[in-house]
Amino acid sequence: MTLNRAHNFNAGPAALPLEVLQRAQAEMLDYKGTGMSIIEMSHRSKEFEAMINETEADMRELLNIPANYKVMFMQGGASLQFSMIPMSFRPSGASADYIVTGTWSKKAVDEAKKLGNTRVAASGKETNFDRTPASLETDPNAAYLYYCSNETIHGVEYFEEPTPPAGVPLICDASSDFMSRPLDITKYAYLYAGAQKNVGPAGVVIGILREDLLERAPANLPVMLDYKTLAAEKSLYNTPPCFSIYMVGLVMKWLKNLGGLNAMQTRNQQKAGLVYNAIDQSGGFYKGHAQPANRSLMNITFRLPTESLEDQFASEAKKNNLIGLKGHRSVGGMRASTYNAVEMESVQALVQFMQEFQRKNG
Repeated sequence: MTLNRAHNFNAGPAALPLEVLQRAQAEMLDYKGTGMSIIEMSHRSKEFEAMINETEADMRELLNIPANYKVMFMQGGASLQFSMIPMSFRPSGASADYIVTGTWSKKAVDEAKKLGNTRVAASGKETNFDRTPASLETDPNAAYLYYCSNETIHGVEYFEEPTPPAGVPLICDASSDFMSRPLDITKYAYLYAGAQKNVGPAGVVIGILREDLLERAPANLPVMLDYKTLAAEKSLYNTPPCFSIYMVGLVMKWLKNLGGLNAMQTRNQQKAGLVYNAIDQSGGFYKGHAQPANRSLMNITFRLPTESLEDQFASEAKKNNLIGLKGHRSVGGMRASTYNAVEMESVQALVQFMQEFQRKNG
């Protein structure tokens, strides 16, 4: 059977590797001889426990996660993390610092303000979130410094971590560039990511937490909002998002087979480079939103001369099997999300379409 796979540039849920989908398809009716799908079996079974442990082990290997960090598989998306973090890691009366580089870090600030003292250490609002801030005004007594490593809506990415004052923990929302390149996890007290961009389907959030931070969590938190419980129970306090974790495990195997995160970084740089080159060589027909030094490798945002041309671009792209190119409804324009599983073939098809569209309409 010939597959008619779309060139999928959706921002999330997003493309998954074809071989991962095929493996899941093959195991859907019978997972490793159990006579059941992974989504039918008990999360207390030895088969499921082996799967989740192997998923964690592969992730630890790929990211070189030290033993004093807990790996958790949680529910509620990044949006629930916006609340859990200040509830858990900002003591009563203390303040926390946030860097605002776009929509998602702004949402995190808004949630944190509902629960206590919150400072904005830097904001990119004045330049319409087209870059990361050049400087920070941090509080040396802050409970933590929080930032988002990649803003999917504005297409701005950090390639080096911001530096907090000595002793201030660094917390990161890495939802949209997680596992897209190597990083030094020891620079973080807590890093988390929704899976639905680079490492799996929607439904699971991955948290990597330095153990000493658990000591900050108050004793009276609701149990499902308590990192101590989630870590102690190895993500199995209640029924976890079983299928999503299983898919993350398959993606970890795929990443290892490709050569790990260094190989993935090279691949992602090549893909994004093709699209940014098409933008830069268009003579202004396409205009990128982010400043060159902060251009995301994951979410490439750009505008056309008019909104009507943007609508036409999206419509004709869809007819050419190029899916998900409309920008977020809050900012408009176009956005090509070139996550890990987006193949070079799809990026080349997009660039060819961009060039042809400009030839006809420029």
